Amino acid sequence: MFQFHADRDRYFAMQVSNASTYVIPFIQQTKPIQPGMHVLEIGCGEAGVLKAFIQLGCTAVGIELEEGRLANGRKHMYQDIADGKLTLIANDIYNIKDEFIQAFDIIVLKDVIEHIHDQKKLIAWMKDLLKPDGVIFFGFPPWYMPWGGHQQVCHTKWVATIPWLHLLPNFIYKSILQANNEAVAELLEIKETGISIERFESICKHTGYTIANSKHYLINPIYQFKFGWKPRTQFWFISKIPFVRNFFTTCVYYTIQSR
Repeated sequence: MFQFHADRDRYFAMQVSNASTYVIPFIQQTKPIQPGMHVLEIGCGEAGVLKAFIQLGCTAVGIELEEGRLANGRKHMYQDIADGKLTLIANDIYNIKDEFIQAFDIIVLKDVIEHIHDQKKLIAWMKDLLKPDGVIFFGFPPWYMPWGGHQQVCHTKWVATIPWLHLLPNFIYKSILQANNEAVAELLEIKETGISIERFESICKHTGYTIANSKHYLINPIYQFKFGWKPRTQFWFISKIPFVRNFFTTCVYYTIQSR
């Protein structure tokens, strides 16, 4: 397992830096961020991404299923919580709708949509949480990219580093994971929920959204913090080739708005 997954303090700092340097400037191209705006992050983890918005004067809500990750977020952001700038909720996102109808200027899903089983349901459902001029940000690795199965979290070095290993047939992939005592159920679940660029764009279209902005990366911006690799936008001609682009694009950013 790469060290940043175990060092949660470092991971929190990395999320703040990545959001400040890459995520927020991308969102600003569609929706300028002003003090007093309300931001929701679904699957917020330690809420490092939300810290970057709070630094700009926003008020934030983070939803996360894992209480342990929220506990770490509360440790880092106790003052923001005490000041009423941040609310962290351990719950299923579908259970909080009534209190947040048309409440948010920005909704953030960073490395989350590829873990959701019914992606179409969630994307359609979020529309009611947005203010009329609100936007939703998505950042995710396309399923067919070299480590789209999240196998980089494996303990076995060769399993974690071989690109496209997750694209093997299920029975072969499962056998490899079992033989190396990896988290079989979790990694096979990602194989079920992984999402391509084309599927994501199709879901947005059919659930009543327009794509306001998009950016495809050959080198994911988060890799700068994890591995020291300089981010690089995808070559324009590759980004225009449906399906093929998924294999060589390590991250995509999108903002969408309700039609």
